Amino acid sequence: MAGAIDALDRKSAVALLSHQGRFVTELLDAGQPQEHRSLGEDLPASARSFLGRRRVRSKDLVSMTNQFSTALRAGLPLMNCLELLRDQQKKPVMRDLLDDLVQSVHGGLSLSEAMAEHKEVFSPLYLSMVRVGETGGILEETTTQLAEILKREDKVVTNMKNASAYPMFVLVLGLVSVTVIVTWILPGIMATMDMDPALMPLPTRMLLTMSDVVKAMFTTLFGGLATVALVIATVQLIRWIRTEGRLQWDAFRIRIPILGTVLKTIAVGRFARTLGALTAGGVTILDALAVVRDTLGNEVLAREIDAVAEEVKRGESLAAPLDRSGSFPPLLVQIVAVGEQTGKLDELLLSAADTFDDEADAAINRFMSIFPALLILLLALVVAFIVVATLLPMVSMDLGGLG
Repeated sequence: MAGAIDALDRKSAVALLSHQGRFVTELLDAGQPQEHRSLGEDLPASARSFLGRRRVRSKDLVSMTNQFSTALRAGLPLMNCLELLRDQQKKPVMRDLLDDLVQSVHGGLSLSEAMAEHKEVFSPLYLSMVRVGETGGILEETTTQLAEILKREDKVVTNMKNASAYPMFVLVLGLVSVTVIVTWILPGIMATMDMDPALMPLPTRMLLTMSDVVKAMFTTLFGGLATVALVIATVQLIRWIRTEGRLQWDAFRIRIPILGTVLKTIAVGRFARTLGALTAGGVTILDALAVVRDTLGNEVLAREIDAVAEEVKRGESLAAPLDRSGSFPPLLVQIVAVGEQTGKLDELLLSAADTFDDEADAAINRFMSIFPALLILLLALVVAFIVVATLLPMVSMDLGGLG
């Protein structure tokens, strides 16, 4: 739908149209030639897109959001921003995504509706922030806040991956080494000993039994079937953890010493930044909590937010149920209480988010400085057990010869 509107500037024009329930796809100054665009084109089918088979990386989404925010702040119309981003993309998956958004918006959908067709790419938080920006005429501000949130989340994930790379390498190398020793090297050593296995020390008998079991898993039909069954059971366990068992798994994770503190600290930072950004954009506190609960990364804490939302719905303040839950630090509760009393909840949360994020970074660094040491200690104990179990028969034979 095309038309004309009188306004002081572009931002005022967008705000007026948004209050009338219209989404702006292109805005031209009076007298500027307007390119003819047909809104009767068919919407792109999701089946046409390859996005279902190719994954959009988080770094690419962060970069796209940051560039989109910059283009909007420069005063470019929405369609021009999307087309500019699409034409600059070198990765096919990102070019296809943006081309799909361009065609959807060109076909009459709002940007948030077009993005909602790709929920595998855009999270509920992303969609909510874009929807707020559209309806309030502040899309450039909400996308700027969104870019900051996404950059922070990508930084946390990257730090965790980088910090866990060495421990994972040590773990894999240790497991492979132990498997080779137990399966092939140990039986050869034991075969040189002229000793009845039933008379061997208990650690040695345990190690030999373990060796027989591991070797059978690779060399016998029954062992192969057992290996397949173990793999299937592991896959089913992972699937259960991601679905019905997520609550129990998340409850277990936050009880683990040090790791639980890290997860809670990260969740608090996400809570402060996300809730502050949403309320700053004009989202009601209940709608904001519904989005925030899915960004915490822990179902136990998400259920706590659900309980808090129910009490807020009954007329409670936000700070009181947060305090009673016991899952959130006193500093966050105090900030929320002051924000509610002063009417500046969004500003206080956004300013405090950096503090919580710094605490999260420190907690991650502490955990990652301890975890490799614990892992190496565990592998050292396993190797020590193998060495002791191997040497005990030799010592027993020497003592028997002396006797």
